[in-house]
This record gives sequence, structure tokens and C-alpha cells, in this order.
Amino acid sequence: GQPGAPATPGTAGDKGQGPPGSGQSQQHIECVVCGDKSSGKHYGQFTCEGCKSFFKRSVRRNLTYTCRANRNCPIDQHHRNQCQYCRLKKCLKVGMRREGLVLPGLMPPTQPNPGQYALTNGDPLNGHCYLSGYISLLLRAEPYPTSRYGSQCMQPNNIMGIENICELAARLLFSAVEWARNIPFFPDLQITDQVSLLRLTWSELFVLNAAQCSMPLHVAPLLAAAGLHASPMSADRVVAFMDHIRIFQEQVEKLKALHVDSAEYSCLKAIVLTADACGLSDAAHIESLQEKSQCALEEYVRSQYPNQPSRFGKLLLRLPSLRTVSSSVIEQLFFVRLVGKTPIETLIRDMLLSGSSFNWPYMSIQCS
Repeated sequence: GQPGAPATPGTAGDKGQGPPGSGQSQQHIECVVCGDKSSGKHYGQFTCEGCKSFFKRSVRRNLTYTCRANRNCPIDQHHRNQCQYCRLKKCLKVGMRREGLVLPGLMPPTQPNPGQYALTNGDPLNGHCYLSGYISLLLRAEPYPTSRYGSQCMQPNNIMGIENICELAARLLFSAVEWARNIPFFPDLQITDQVSLLRLTWSELFVLNAAQCSMPLHVAPLLAAAGLHASPMSADRVVAFMDHIRIFQEQVEKLKALHVDSAEYSCLKAIVLTADACGLSDAAHIESLQEKSQCALEEYVRSQYPNQPSRFGKLLLRLPSLRTVSSSVIEQLFFVRLVGKTPIETLIRDMLLSGSSFNWPYMSIQCS
């Protein structure tokens, strides 16, 4: 049948939800998604059968929809089938919860213990793993598994060439922007706020991605990459760059020493992204989103690492020092060959405005 078509109330689609006779008490309750008559509470909210089955099907099959308009289509009884993207967005916005559903995208295909998740970079989490619906959404927004980044670009001696370092860096940056575009709350923000937040935080997201994919940071090729546009490099400039590379290496090593897992990385990135940028049109809302990510991380860490009571604090304390890695240095080290004199901030704005079909100016970074 038509994807997203609702089961009409009163037909076989009802399957007798709720106890007999409960119709009287429920006849005035509307579906929180489309306003049709609710058939009871489904996935945490009162919804009609149509929205219930649409939500269940979308989550079970891990379906991805696109909006042909500007992501704010009206969702009511008469229009609910016209845009599946906006319908699912509204389901999530009104608080329908995925926790009640097993998410196929997070389950390994042959898994004897159904409680064990395999997350995006392959770290298995124990059977009692707590993955909130919110964290699941953050994880599913990752454009490609981070574990594949580094290994593809390595040379036999385990040292990356300049080309490969720049390509990997491009993927990490692209990945950060693409991830932000797909996490639950970000696309709903004013586009000016989206641009402000990413321009402020891209370098911190880049460092987190570099740590997550164990980016090899060997000094020689990095120096060579930085020096290509300004040869010969003066001695004091070389020393300054060495210092910046060391700071970058330290931040990455400290994160790796904590053995941060994918769910934690996703929450940390969401906390970083919702920063207190100047001139935001909805600063209070963005602050509340940051709190939501912090609470999700705290709850996850408490249930997943009960023997490490200080873990949550240690993770949060890593975030302020990410700013010690200057964004202009990351630009000099990794992106000068890629974008020339174009500021990364301009590139990020263009990526956000053009959508995921963005073309890099001087090279292809499409992942196989």
C-alpha cells in the first residue's frame, strides 16, 4: 500500500486497541501528531492508529525520508500522508519514544544476546546497555562508521602521506557538518543559528572526530602539509607549528586514554555543538538542548560504567581544553591545500546551505 497511509479508525486497522468500552473515555483525546481521534497511548503519547503504525514502521525499518519543501509541512488529519519526513519529525517532536522499539540499525545481524548493541565504530556494549532514544538518534546521524577512516588512508609503514592526511581531515570535517545536519534538534534551529554554532565549534568537533577515528598525527607529514604553501618555513614558524601539533596530539591522546565509546562521543559532540555562541536568536532553547545532551550522557555513563563514578565528570572536563587547539592552526595544518584561501567558516556555511550534495572545491572525498 501507500507508504505512511494510516489505518482508518473503526476499520480492521484498529485491532481493538484499549479495553472494550474505553472508547467513551478516549473519544475527546486527539492524536498529538495529526489531531485525529486517538486510539490510546502508543510509544509514550496519545496517537491515532495511523501515526502509531507509521512511527513503528519508520523506526523498525530504519527508514530515511526527505522533505521536498522546507521541513515544516503541516501535519494534520488531511495532510499527514503528504510528507513522511515532517510526519516523523513531528512524531519525535511531540515525544513519541523509540525506546520501545528495537532499532535494527544498532543490532548486529547475528547476535546471540539480543541486548547487546554494536555501535557505529564497532565497540560492543554490554547486555545491560542503556541507549536512550535520543542517543540512538545521535548515533544514527553519523554519515559513515569512524573506524573505517584511518585504515583506508594508511601507507604500509603506518605513516600517512600528505595527500591522505588532507583527505582524512576533509572527511572528518565533512562528517561533523553532515552529522550536525542529521541530529534530532539541529535542523529545526534558525539557519543563522546553525551557521553560528558550527562556525564556532567546528574545530572542537574536528578534534573529537580525530580522536574517535584514532587519526595518526605524525609530525613530519603534518609539518610538510603546513609548509607547502609557505616554503621555506622560517625556523621559528616550524617551532610554533611543532608546538601546536603537540597540543593537538595531547588532546587526542587524553581522549583515547579514557576509551570513550561511540555513544559518549555522540553526546560530547552534541554538548560541544550547542555552545553559548554570541548573537543566537534562540539562546535559551539551545542551552536547554545542551542540558538534554548532558543528562543523556550522565544517565548513559551511570548505567554503562557503574564502577567508574567519576567518569562523567572526566568526560565533561575534556571539553573546555578542546579549545586549546586553535581553529586557525587546524586550518593551516589540514585544509590549506584543500581550500586555498577560502576560510573554513565560509565552507561550513556553504555546506549547510547547499545540503549533503555539497561538492568540495578541489577534491572528492566521497567514501567508498
